[in-house]
Amino acid sequence: MLDATAVVVTGLGATTPLGGDVATTWQALLAGQGGAKTLDNAWAAEYGLTTNFAARLAVPPDQVLTRQEIRRADPSAQYALIAARQAWTDAALDQGQADPDRVAALVASGIGGLHTTLESWDTLRERGARRLLPLSVPMLMPNSAAAQVSIDLNARAGAHAPVSACASGAEALVWGWRLITMGLADVVVAGGTEAAIHPLTLGTFGKMQALSTRCDAPQTASRPFCTTRDGFVMGEGAAVVVLECAAHAAARGAKVYCQLAGVGSSADAYDVAPPDPSGQGQVRAMRAALQAAGPATANLAHVNAHATATPAGDGIEAQAIAAVLAELFGSADQAHAVPVSATKSMTGHLLGAAGAAESIFTILALRDRLAPPTTNIVNLDPDVKVHVVRDIPEALPSAGPLAAMNNAFGFGGHNMALVFATD
Repeated sequence: MLDATAVVVTGLGATTPLGGDVATTWQALLAGQGGAKTLDNAWAAEYGLTTNFAARLAVPPDQVLTRQEIRRADPSAQYALIAARQAWTDAALDQGQADPDRVAALVASGIGGLHTTLESWDTLRERGARRLLPLSVPMLMPNSAAAQVSIDLNARAGAHAPVSACASGAEALVWGWRLITMGLADVVVAGGTEAAIHPLTLGTFGKMQALSTRCDAPQTASRPFCTTRDGFVMGEGAAVVVLECAAHAAARGAKVYCQLAGVGSSADAYDVAPPDPSGQGQVRAMRAALQAAGPATANLAHVNAHATATPAGDGIEAQAIAAVLAELFGSADQAHAVPVSATKSMTGHLLGAAGAAESIFTILALRDRLAPPTTNIVNLDPDVKVHVVRDIPEALPSAGPLAAMNNAFGFGGHNMALVFATD
């Protein structure tokens, strides 16, 4: 029986490179399908890009939103609206079961309204200030998605947009958990969004040598934990989770997926790009989440890793996960039995949306008692001392309470960990 003050998950929504909703995305993920494709443009040749592929949305927003909604929102906010509406409907909150003054919107983005910013600059240079759109600033600002979702769902307890690079979506859930546990909201619509597939981002990430350059095989280019990994595959999309006070959910008879049992955050304070090689910041975030989750951690049976397929990052995270699990279970062998998934091998890296999307994957792994696979591993890195789920899903314990952890890390040394649990 859940404590009345616990934070539970009652709704899920997503639009990703694998599908236009949660069910389609999850089905494709379990099937090991990849979302990366060669881009249908001349960017690589025109700008000298070393990467000509990415993981675009499976369902374009103009197939879901009205023409007016498209015109008044940057793609990042468009994606967020699609995911938030799905989550709201899934939670049955569209039936008027929540006080708007007790509903908050927390929608994060790592980059924000990139397309609006760059298109506005192009318009100014080529056609002058008179041709700029009046709504350019509200469309490009980083809090645009949070504002749009707050307005759309009449969420008046607060509209917030945490920005922590690739940890942003997970941080939205972290702060959603805190708002509810502090008694500041009954319901929080929390998640992340990103629409950053553009020659500028492909060029700059490429210059950092962060992107895969496996242009001859985009579907298998994202190779977390593999000895042949050469960088991440850029993706786009949005994912939103409805968090709710357990007492509020029970009072309205809501369907509950699981509990968000604990959250943890830390900062490396090391560098603006690469993570601390010691992994201690990541360890601290995971420890904090597990400590907050309390007794539920005894049932930890799955980890969804951040694992972007960068040469340095995967090894540091694997070392950190192994250390935390060994500490939790008191045995390296028992720690090694916990299945670890790296789902960016299929979705690509959704940047500010990644932590929220992978939280949904972690939640569904608990629901279906099935850990999704990591695809594209040719040779597992021998320095990776965790049990990586490869190629096909792996069954989790079929009975009893379960817990699972999701990691999300971002440039600047932002570290987030979330522990979800079921009865």
